[in-house]
Amino acid sequence: MVAKSISLLPWLQNYISFLFFSFTTIFFLLSILLLLLRFWPWCNCHVCKAFLSSSWTAEFTNLSDWYTHLLRRSPTGTINIHVLGNTVTANPDNVEYMLKTRFDNFPKGKPFSSLLGDLLGRGIFNVDGDSWQFQRKMASLELGSVSVRSYAFHIVTAEIRRRLIPLFASLSDGVIDLQDVFRRFAFDSICKISFGLYPGCLEASLPMSEFAAAFDTASRLSAKRGTAVAPALWKLKRLLNVGSERELKRAIRLVNVLADEVIRQRRELGSASSHDLLSRFMCSVNDDRYLRDIVISFLLAGRDTVASGLTTFFLVLSKHPAVTAAIREEIANVMRGSGDDDVASFEQLKKMHYVHAAMYESLRLYPPVQFDSKFCVEDDVLPDGTFVRKGTRVTYHPYAMGRMESIWGPDCEEFKPERWLHDGKFVPASPFKYPVFQGGLRVCLGKEMALMEMKAVIVSVVPRFDLRVLDTGRSLKFAPGLSASIDGGLPAQVRRRRSPAHGPC
Repeated sequence: MVAKSISLLPWLQNYISFLFFSFTTIFFLLSILLLLLRFWPWCNCHVCKAFLSSSWTAEFTNLSDWYTHLLRRSPTGTINIHVLGNTVTANPDNVEYMLKTRFDNFPKGKPFSSLLGDLLGRGIFNVDGDSWQFQRKMASLELGSVSVRSYAFHIVTAEIRRRLIPLFASLSDGVIDLQDVFRRFAFDSICKISFGLYPGCLEASLPMSEFAAAFDTASRLSAKRGTAVAPALWKLKRLLNVGSERELKRAIRLVNVLADEVIRQRRELGSASSHDLLSRFMCSVNDDRYLRDIVISFLLAGRDTVASGLTTFFLVLSKHPAVTAAIREEIANVMRGSGDDDVASFEQLKKMHYVHAAMYESLRLYPPVQFDSKFCVEDDVLPDGTFVRKGTRVTYHPYAMGRMESIWGPDCEEFKPERWLHDGKFVPASPFKYPVFQGGLRVCLGKEMALMEMKAVIVSVVPRFDLRVLDTGRSLKFAPGLSASIDGGLPAQVRRRRSPAHGPC
């Protein structure tokens, strides 16, 4: 009997261990559930119900279009998404208040840094205070210098002449994904301008680089965090290293490895070419992790925004042949007498007011960064009377602002470059009415360089090629990410023109 009892002892121990493990697991899961329920921002208003249930997708393809609809219906141009703790505005007075009047009360804030910290680290887009001021001062000195702008223009025109135009010419009467092409072009350009390195990813025989692919994944999944109703969920997934957070970690690891390689190669090249921005930063920063964050921030600014702006420009242009004709006419008039294979000079670009207006009009309707968020430090009241509690996320929405009748009139959804011209000259709008490049103290430092790059491409491609976007009737859907990109790309038929506007090519 004793022997039998002894033989049952291991079984009994295993059974008790199983019960204890099961109880511990259930207790842990219940604790997590109670914690989530405690911090879950419940709300029964129709907007929050539509967000939580995704019922808005029955009528709108993109979240930005739904927000635009809500903001149009709001008397103040401001709405509250309570379940996200987010106040969203399309009111220019509110934008000026956040970006200029009360700048110190609406920083990026720690919650924003938490969302993008794994990807952007201490890069300029993710910090406030001394770190932001240092990077901004350094970038401002370099981007504002004549030598750097001349260096950047030389690189862009060389890329257009030697790679972009030949690529389009080789694909004449074929189909190409314009978004992919412009991403490659912008990636190559920003690598050369910012780091003094050429990745060569525009070669037709090569796929998109691993760096670019990993960056896309990291951007998409980082943006997904911002739409989480309960941030504790993605933080728990990050802690357990599961699901999308595991995929994000893998992508960021690759981005970091390749960013470190950029720094290593730049050091090997030495200071022979000191025009690039990374070389200038390396003279003042000894922390490689900090340099890596700066590298990633420059890529985010220089690749995604330029590629997005060019992609949507040619999408819009394909629907407006009269605008295409007007652009070709202006280019022909300005470049009359130039050589057949020449791209426009910097001075010639400055004279093309209609092209500039068309570019601004396209960015009004399709800004590369569709919205931008700040976090309120202390209780505040926006100019439209909206009370903002301390710790609230406040988002201004350039995409929606470009579609507000109260700002642009009843023709706000029409593509009309003429709205930017007065007596044939381009006249900009207030940056708080048109915050495509932000405004106030955080206005985009790379604005002029990005506009120059886009304009140089437009002026070189439009006279030489007809780019007919396929399936223009489909509903435009944007992929999740930190900047606007078209889900599924933008396929277009390329056809070389026999008689370009300023002479045979």
